[in-house]
Amino acid sequence: MSEAVNPMQHEMSECLVDAAEMQQWLDTVKAWGQGDSPSTHKDICLHLRPLRDFLHKLVTCINSVRSTSEVLKNLPQLGQVLGRVCWIPHITADATSRTLLFQCLWGMYSETPGNAVEIKANQWIRKILCQLATDEEDTAQTLMKHLGVPPAEYHLKVLRKMLARLQEHVGKSCAVACDMNRSCLCDTIQATSEVCIPLVTCPEASSLIGALLQRPFTCVKAPLTEDFLDAIGSAYSCQLLSLEEQAVVSLWYHNLSSLEEAVLSLLETALANKSTAREMEQQIGQSLLPKACAQHCCIFLIINDIFRSALKQMEENEILKCFIKTFTKHFLRELHKQQKCVPLKAFFPQSPQCVLQPLLTQPSEMPEDAWRHHLHWLSSSLRRLTEEGEDSAGTNRGLPLVFEAWFLLVGCAHWVEVALQLLVTSEDRDNESLLWLLTFYHHPTNRGHHRDQLLVLSREVWGHMRRLFTVVDAPPPVDRCQILAALLSSPRSSHHYLPHRSCSS
Repeated sequence: MSEAVNPMQHEMSECLVDAAEMQQWLDTVKAWGQGDSPSTHKDICLHLRPLRDFLHKLVTCINSVRSTSEVLKNLPQLGQVLGRVCWIPHITADATSRTLLFQCLWGMYSETPGNAVEIKANQWIRKILCQLATDEEDTAQTLMKHLGVPPAEYHLKVLRKMLARLQEHVGKSCAVACDMNRSCLCDTIQATSEVCIPLVTCPEASSLIGALLQRPFTCVKAPLTEDFLDAIGSAYSCQLLSLEEQAVVSLWYHNLSSLEEAVLSLLETALANKSTAREMEQQIGQSLLPKACAQHCCIFLIINDIFRSALKQMEENEILKCFIKTFTKHFLRELHKQQKCVPLKAFFPQSPQCVLQPLLTQPSEMPEDAWRHHLHWLSSSLRRLTEEGEDSAGTNRGLPLVFEAWFLLVGCAHWVEVALQLLVTSEDRDNESLLWLLTFYHHPTNRGHHRDQLLVLSREVWGHMRRLFTVVDAPPPVDRCQILAALLSSPRSSHHYLPHRSCSS
């Protein structure tokens, strides 16, 4: 059972409300509900302070017992009283009375209902809360007419007041994880999230929803309900809900389907439109996903799994590889801004650790004259990992290790670009390691044992290009890189330039 958030509440061994007082107030609110005259309104105003005192005692009584079943056993007329009070607009328009009513309802709500009585009580409470937020009944018309307030303005004020009260309580949380059987300040969180479900498209509710999403979950009672998260995810994806940046990141953290939808949408946009490198820079730069990855390691791992799955199906898709490289670059930039002490191994647990830091290192982090040596070392290390993996292809660690090495290289393709640059600008003929790195990047799968032949082809292509680049009207280095990359990445290379062989491994 939830505990109402009230700084004055305290444990009570006995209920302060007896049957006679409960019956007296039931008769009173019945009379108020049946009358709609100035004398009735005046009577409500005169008795508003005693009613507040009575509601306050109810809050204390509700919180002095452990379950809703026990509350209703001790106070069998409680539901009738609260239900009738909630339908009297002259009472619900009063801020203090309204707060006390919410506290009574929160206190009676069972997060884990143990019997049919508590299940039915939860259904009733949700109905009452929705009615309090979106009351469209004729009972409110009298108050609107009496106050001279238009209906739309009246309902908007009531809704804002309710949401503001709820948000005050959301900001309070217990300091440590607590037992499920003990009451704490987190008891009302799930109930609050359920109240928000029918309000997810209301602009007034976005602040409360954001507060719920960003609330620290230090307690076993604090997690939000799946129904709430699914409703928020659906409304946000349909652009029916506006959330601040951190609230969106929190939504992705708590709701896997929302995260997957955001990643696939960004990826499909790039692939369907055949985005250029510049367009990808803009698309990914405007996305919150790299920032979310830097803040939460688990988000990055999920997104990387999506990229991994896509790459296994489309290993020769250059747009996909460019997308992964660009996304990884933006992620590393955001990670540097975070200045967290999370080791890189936590973000890349499946990558070969011997080449992880060298590949993630940016060329700008070392002098240019060290690039060639760095690439020689990377190439030889990746070649050794690849040969070892292919030799042990029958084991659980063989080919998966080769794929993970290549997957990491795709994400860190800035070194592939440097290798191309060195090939087209260097006079040094000892470029075997650079050519192997480029061949592995563009053709990682050793189908039909063609890698050696592809490497021979790469040497021939580079030799022809090098001779062409020595003429007077040779294209500039940038264009040379593009030409060489296009030739090496051609999916026809193993069929068009080489003798045909079986493609069986």
